[in-house]
Amino acid sequence: MDEKYKILVTGGAGYIGSTLVPELLNLGHHVTVLDNFMYKQNSLAHVCHHKNFNIVKGDIRLKDTMQSLMKDADIIIPLAALVGAPLCKQDPMTATSVNHDAILMMLKLASKEQKIYMPTTNSAYGSGDKNNFCTEESPLNPISQYAEEKVKVEKALMEHPNAVSLRLATVFGMSPRMRTDLLVNDFTYRALHDKYVLIFEGHFKRNYVHVRDIARAFIHLINHHDRMKGQIYNVGLSDANLSKKELCEKIKKFIPDFSYVEAAVGKDPDQRNYIVNNEKIEKTGFKPLFSIEHGIQELLKGYTMIKNNMYGNV
Repeated sequence: MDEKYKILVTGGAGYIGSTLVPELLNLGHHVTVLDNFMYKQNSLAHVCHHKNFNIVKGDIRLKDTMQSLMKDADIIIPLAALVGAPLCKQDPMTATSVNHDAILMMLKLASKEQKIYMPTTNSAYGSGDKNNFCTEESPLNPISQYAEEKVKVEKALMEHPNAVSLRLATVFGMSPRMRTDLLVNDFTYRALHDKYVLIFEGHFKRNYVHVRDIARAFIHLINHHDRMKGQIYNVGLSDANLSKKELCEKIKKFIPDFSYVEAAVGKDPDQRNYIVNNEKIEKTGFKPLFSIEHGIQELLKGYTMIKNNMYGNV
């Protein structure tokens, strides 16, 4: 890839951003990160030496801030969000202002020439019967505020001629700004430290993807913009549409004394249950590299270094 771009990454010090930004810099792009550092993280300390790296502490909801940073950007990757249903439920008004209102403002400020690559969520597929097989054309049935607002934002996003929506599977893997509350990360942590997990509705399936593969998907978009623009793509591991029980089985292979028990009563507040088809992005030449097994092994190394209470989103 010869062309170098000026890229604005909002929320660039977060779980995905702190993995993506170093990759973009290593490819020679100019990267500006806007982040409010709400988790007090220094997850981009290792790229401050890059002359093409610029960092701004600020809020994506402020029009003046966004306008001044957007005017020079060729590509905008809006990662800043209150991520996940529990965090949005804890502070619904802030969630709406960040996840919905600020994104609609950004889309109004963007020129038609600017490229916008936005992560949305395949949790928008919601819940269904055991044959709930989802492609990008499947009806959306969001069951959380987080998913509902991502659906609304995606609709507005697709009116922009140079935009792409990546509907991300549940992410896993180590990152400089770690999240231990994501399902694979959480179950692996509990397996290692508690040796036990109680699961609700263990037959519920969902799709998964490694955080590094998400970074690779954004870079794939940059390299293949003309053929991918104006589209929505599911991004996940096609061989990892797993139930919670199946996930626990995979973890148990690496931690033999790990026990999991399915609760006889009670419901998971997260009622997502679906199988996702990722063929559309695969047909453009993108293939994930990191398996669930790889992720579990990586997490076990990472969890020798960190303790849980600092690294959740709630």
